[in-house]
Amino acid sequence: MEKGRVLLALTGIHPRRWRELLSAEREVVLEPDGASDPSITYAVVWKQRPNLLSSLPNLRAVFSIGAGVDHIFADPTLPDVPIVKVVADNLTQYMTEYVVWRVLDHHRQGMLYRSQQQKKIWHEPPQRPAGDISVGIMGLGTLGRAAASVLLSLGFAVNGWSRSERPMEGVSTYAGEAGLIPFLNATDILVVLLPLTPQTQGIINYGVLKELRKRNGLGGSVLINAGRGRLQKDADIVRALDDGTLKEASLDVFEVEPLPKTSRLWSHPKVFVTPHAAATSDPVHLVPIMLRQMAAFERGEKLENVVDRNAGY
Repeated sequence: MEKGRVLLALTGIHPRRWRELLSAEREVVLEPDGASDPSITYAVVWKQRPNLLSSLPNLRAVFSIGAGVDHIFADPTLPDVPIVKVVADNLTQYMTEYVVWRVLDHHRQGMLYRSQQQKKIWHEPPQRPAGDISVGIMGLGTLGRAAASVLLSLGFAVNGWSRSERPMEGVSTYAGEAGLIPFLNATDILVVLLPLTPQTQGIINYGVLKELRKRNGLGGSVLINAGRGRLQKDADIVRALDDGTLKEASLDVFEVEPLPKTSRLWSHPKVFVTPHAAATSDPVHLVPIMLRQMAAFERGEKLENVVDRNAGY
């Protein structure tokens, strides 16, 4: 297979470091040479503009620089070539750190203590052991399973929900539409790590949040979303926080990003906001994986972590 050029098409991310590292083994361009550039065989993308890839006659594969691929499917003219999602140890580590950090902060009453500190209040609330708290993870892929493993080691009870059955030792697993409500009813802290697909868009809504277990050792249910912003309805989360359906929330992603300054989520006393920073894509770790995949593909080997187009992830 011919070793063609790599198109680097990133929106909202500076391409310099990505280009430097890819250029160690490949010729990299930021724009095709004309509408039907035959020299490009791979594309490395993040939110590429529509119609950019469809006219490249020798394109062999598309690589996402993030774990999500919904930004690629947003292009209605996407060509029928393999799409490779990122699976990397450092991304998994970052996400696991974020999930465990937020679970522990809610479990150990972090928001209450920060409020007490501002008011100079010396008060120790009751503290329940981790085993009394049930953490439910929506999405038992690579990231979800890694987070579940660490939470189990800390003594939490862990539930898992996915579209199809994904057994995991030590985790109470639920699957599909029939398993969603039982999963929610058994969950105190909901961790959302689902991919964004037409089926999951808006899944974190008021009706779902109402099904979480409220009579628990935390004094209410908690939401943590580190998946994709359009999985949730921001207004429904605010409503749930205001009426006590939710006790607290940690949100790393939002329907519109950057989060508009007018959003109540910025200043809501029960919300912890981070700027889509749970697991940042680091080119130093990710580019070597992409280059190895390209070289292996040209030797006739199969690409790894190829997206299932029917499933959307």
